Amino acid sequence: MPQSVDRALDVLDAVAASDGPVPAKALARRLGCGLSTVYELLGTLTARGHLVRTPAGYVLGYRVPSLHLAFQRQMRMSGEVQELLHRTRRAAGVDTYFSTYRDGGIAVLAAATASHPATGGFTVGQDTTGHATAHGKVLLAALPRAARLRYLAASGMRAITPHTITSPERLDVQLRRVRHEGVAVEVEECAPGVACVAVPVPAAGAPTAVSAALPLEEFHRRGHQVAEALRQVAAEAATFQGTADISGSTGG
Repeated sequence: MPQSVDRALDVLDAVAASDGPVPAKALARRLGCGLSTVYELLGTLTARGHLVRTPAGYVLGYRVPSLHLAFQRQMRMSGEVQELLHRTRRAAGVDTYFSTYRDGGIAVLAAATASHPATGGFTVGQDTTGHATAHGKVLLAALPRAARLRYLAASGMRAITPHTITSPERLDVQLRRVRHEGVAVEVEECAPGVACVAVPVPAAGAPTAVSAALPLEEFHRRGHQVAEALRQVAAEAATFQGTADISGSTGG
């Protein structure tokens, strides 16, 4: 049974990662399992509404958005925050994200992006690359040292690009600067040709950040303007009840 659950989730993840419908045979090749097994898993996921069968293949079903809404409700994140991200995306022209630290992990709770994949390559869900992202650095900077070390030990500090900081000592230097300046910046640490800016959300119940990702050339041209726009977003997000009530434990 655990193996079947794993395979079903693998099927769901594979369909979610695709830009369009995925035929069953393509899923079987991608996952390295028998076609009959894939059809059985697809039947279960379709019956439960997680997938929908189309003439061209399988796509995400109508159950998925309700799960995301339930996730946001459990995280006590208000709809106003999502709308704020979209307004910022339209006004500033940059992909924007809302992230938090909770129960020993970092998660992107919401995003407003213009394309797929997004500029920063982030998706809503758990983020295990906090050492290399601007929002991760804002969140790690807010943690007690013991909690921060636990996170880094669990997630590791792998080199995503040649610019990724993989030394805890070098990261500590950056985090001290983040705490002093109230803004975090990463340049090509997480994705080539991309820079990200992040600021903390004041008075949130747990370490929380808003961030933006933009092409490197654009960052050099107007990175300071984007940072100021994010400060305004963070101040407004802090006024929403959902943001103020985000629960989490920093530990340590």
